[in-house]
Amino acid sequence: MSEYQYYEFQAVDRPLTPAQQRELRALSTRARITATSFVNHYEWGDFKGVPARLMEHVFDLHLYLANWGTRVFSLRLPCRLIDTAVVEACLIDDEFASMRVVGENIVIAIGCDELEFEDWDDGSGWLGALAPLRADILNGDLRLFYLVWLMAVEAGVAADDAVEPAIDLSPLSGALKAFANFFAIDGDLIDAAVVEDGAPKDEPGHAQAHALIRALPEREKAALLIDLFDGNDPHLAAGFRRRIRERSSRPRDEARRRTAGDLRRAARKAAERRRRRQEEEAAAERRRKEQEKAKEEQRRLEVLKRRGEVVWTDVEAAIASRTAPGYDTAAALLADLRMMAQQQGDMAVFRHRLEDICGRHARKRRFLEKLASLGL
Repeated sequence: MSEYQYYEFQAVDRPLTPAQQRELRALSTRARITATSFVNHYEWGDFKGVPARLMEHVFDLHLYLANWGTRVFSLRLPCRLIDTAVVEACLIDDEFASMRVVGENIVIAIGCDELEFEDWDDGSGWLGALAPLRADILNGDLRLFYLVWLMAVEAGVAADDAVEPAIDLSPLSGALKAFANFFAIDGDLIDAAVVEDGAPKDEPGHAQAHALIRALPEREKAALLIDLFDGNDPHLAAGFRRRIRERSSRPRDEARRRTAGDLRRAARKAAERRRRRQEEEAAAERRRKEQEKAKEEQRRLEVLKRRGEVVWTDVEAAIASRTAPGYDTAAALLADLRMMAQQQGDMAVFRHRLEDICGRHARKRRFLEKLASLGL
């Protein structure tokens, strides 16, 4: 397959209208279209629509994957629930991410080109794994944008003195791990950012919610309940959770914020430690296999010793079969007989008998080639 492209869109806040579904069908006769999604792949040709426009007016999430290494993940978010200043500080290069305001929303597109992966990937399942990130952001969790900043650090776009975002990265959720895997972010770099951040942070819970509710003026409480009753705001709960998070979170210690250079150096050290560990483990595994091989060889030699002259008869019978498996068996037995002769100091006798066999079977070219491959 020379080319493969996968497109998936998802509507989260509101389902697609029948008119929108008809417009999407006009863009593709093969796509799987529902009230909340559009999915299609292309092995020839291309998508007739413009993903950026669909994200501006129709969908809340978009994922694109091409087998030549391009990957894109886009989100549409309501401006009123996003601290755009914090987000913009993380999006330091539009090669990896861009943010644009469209009416009351912002659209954030994250992408990379020329990524390399060993295994074939048809794109399915990724958007489902990444979708929780949108809800996390609306709840005030901005760790996704720290990972976007790390993408620029890994690529060398961020200067060594660029200070990391004032966002605690740890602990990584399943969706954040999926994002890191989707864009192949250096695991050593992520570990450097997470490990040095300290212990995992507790998420705001019921205690913090009760504290905020008690502190709200009665008029604001009533307004919230009316909004809840009307059901017109799909982000009411997210906005409330965001307020709790902001109220309960503690300011990050500025002195502990690291630079891109600090993280790159820490990642290189981690990679070197991992390389040494892998080499030590590989050496230990080689030693284990060599010991097992030596034990197995010794067991075979003990059997040969007990069988005595019968083994030479087995060699002749295997050669007489004139088959490749027979030649393999004969050669393997002769190799074991050589080891036994070396242990017993009978190499002269072994060489004499081997020369006799080779002389009598000089016309069996494949048999002689097999002996040569074993150094006999």
